[in-house]
Amino acid sequence: IKAMEEFDYNIEYAVEALGYALAYDEYDTMALTLMGRLYAERLFDYETAITYYRDALTERVNAFEVYEPYIQAMINNENFKEAEVFINFAFTVRGVDRSLLYLYKAILDEHFYSYKHALSNIKKAEIHNYNSDFTHRIAEVKARIKGKMSKKEKEKKKKEKKDKKEPES
Repeated sequence: IKAMEEFDYNIEYAVEALGYALAYDEYDTMALTLMGRLYAERLFDYETAITYYRDALTERVNAFEVYEPYIQAMINNENFKEAEVFINFAFTVRGVDRSLLYLYKAILDEHFYSYKHALSNIKKAEIHNYNSDFTHRIAEVKARIKGKMSKKEKEKKKKEKKDKKEPES
């Protein structure tokens, strides 16, 4: 708890608290996740972070606090295929935040310049979102993806939308 409280403000104290926590219980998923975040977000050592996240998931597959930073670390480390495999697996776990998973599927699509698929996953993220705070994040990613679409893609998407609305005679 001390490590979580100090993580954003006093990293030295957080590292010390994490050391104690992992010495007491080397399989504590929260401590392993926070240690992974330390390596990913502060030291940019994604490989080490991924190792900590995998250790946490090995201990408890439904340690949902691990999912987002783990996926983000894989994307940052350009382990796109592994991220996709994990996301697909995560959909099979009961209680997982599907909105978050669809958002990360959209981000993966964005990395492969598949903006149409990305927007489709954004729509699914919006449908499965039950968290008002998360709505803003989805909107940011949606706007970023739309901004990357070429003029031709945007016009094609508008035409498809218009064709769906017009009933056939």
